[in-house]
Amino acid sequence: MNTVSAQTSQYNISPSHLKGGSIFGALSDASIQFLTEQGTLHAVSKGEEIFSYGSKGDSFHTVLHGKLDFYKQHGDNKCRTRTIGFGEAIGFVSMIALHERVGSLYALEDSLLLEISSQLFSDFHDQYPFDFGILLMNLSRDMARTIRVLSNALVENDLLVKRN
Repeated sequence: MNTVSAQTSQYNISPSHLKGGSIFGALSDASIQFLTEQGTLHAVSKGEEIFSYGSKGDSFHTVLHGKLDFYKQHGDNKCRTRTIGFGEAIGFVSMIALHERVGSLYALEDSLLLEISSQLFSDFHDQYPFDFGILLMNLSRDMARTIRVLSNALVENDLLVKRN
């Protein structure tokens, strides 16, 4: 994982482009600029691990370009539960819940990520309180969508088990 600057990124990370992603929708240009300048931009290569099961959950990542695969772990079992794409976030639940990562995250393709630490999240609240509220709503909406997809998968799996 290589840290890059907003100025040297090969991808379009302008506020107008990022507003097309679910996490950044309806945020002000200034607040998006603040996050991309104060956060850590990571260029990752296909197959690279971004974080691992059990690691400290003191930040979350937003995909600015590319795709990631998340593998949930429980005991010795691992299962890919979702693919995270442009404008989506991963790791927010661990950060807010103050617990370790519950799985591992890998780049499905070459990607650019914005890492937002818990300190930056707090600073964002202080400097952009209105946008912070919008960001929380966007993150909550994404979590709700993920819960719905995963709960539907549980029902489908239960049906398969009952048929066999």
